Amino acid sequence: MTITEHPTTTTTADTAVADSALDAARATLRARLLADGVLIDLGSPGLYGRTGVFERVYTAVDAAAVRSQEDLDAEVLRFPPVEPLAAFERTDYIASFPDLAASISGFTGDDRTHRALLAARERGERWESFLQPADLMLTPAVCHPVYGLVGDTVPQEGRFFDIVGDSFRREPSLDPMRLQAFHMHEFVHIGTPASAKEHRDGRIPVMRALLESFGLEIDVVPANDPFFGRVGQMLARNQVEQSLKFEFVTPVYGPDHEPTAISSANLHEDHFGTSFGIRTADGEVAHSACLAFGLERITIALFAAHGTDPDSWPTEVRTALAL
Repeated sequence: MTITEHPTTTTTADTAVADSALDAARATLRARLLADGVLIDLGSPGLYGRTGVFERVYTAVDAAAVRSQEDLDAEVLRFPPVEPLAAFERTDYIASFPDLAASISGFTGDDRTHRALLAARERGERWESFLQPADLMLTPAVCHPVYGLVGDTVPQEGRFFDIVGDSFRREPSLDPMRLQAFHMHEFVHIGTPASAKEHRDGRIPVMRALLESFGLEIDVVPANDPFFGRVGQMLARNQVEQSLKFEFVTPVYGPDHEPTAISSANLHEDHFGTSFGIRTADGEVAHSACLAFGLERITIALFAAHGTDPDSWPTEVRTALAL
């Protein structure tokens, strides 16, 4: 596979100018998507309603992704947008991404507490402190629930899963490519170190070919997750140095700005195998890997590249998407 790196040398002034230009490009795309009736502003940064034209393309993208991976014969699983706190804890997500996590709370008080809540609300004060944790978390990664369901042993050839669902990450932004609520379609493999790496590496050319067939300019680049804090900086460096994560990026905002990730291929090594006590048939800790299609990001990248009327897109793009 071909991996591209993008070394850059910039001054503080250059960065400020580039950031301003990028913000303007993001605002322009956002305004066009809203004005042309592709997205609906719901009043919170990174939270949108979607119209029929968006759903038409989104559905086509998802179906094309499934077709590209159908030879895996993966087990199909679908999960709700929330997960039990106990299962969330086992993923160790809160240690690495506390700023992205979000819990669910509910009211469990009596009449007196309710009156106090209403009084605070009447005074214009925040009333959420009257709610109590519900032992549920909004799911930040759609593959999380699968690791607690496979049991303590997977066969030596491993198992493949087709998983799609809602994700939530508390990351408000006016960049239309960075949503708080979004969907990922993931193809997960749990098996040996060799089979997990093969799943990640062997499918990268397939994913790239698919995205390029949509008329998108694609690079595959080493990447890292947005780990939190000082320790997170070390984790991010290690992730890049060990080539655990690759992103499929496209220049949504033009050649003068950093390209945007729209999908990824990730090697977890033994992280989930250790956390969930999963072993292979020979007794070794299982390794895992996943391919993740960012469905909204791919869809919006298509609107950015080809315009907001899918019927006017190039014939080869519509053919690839079966539109």
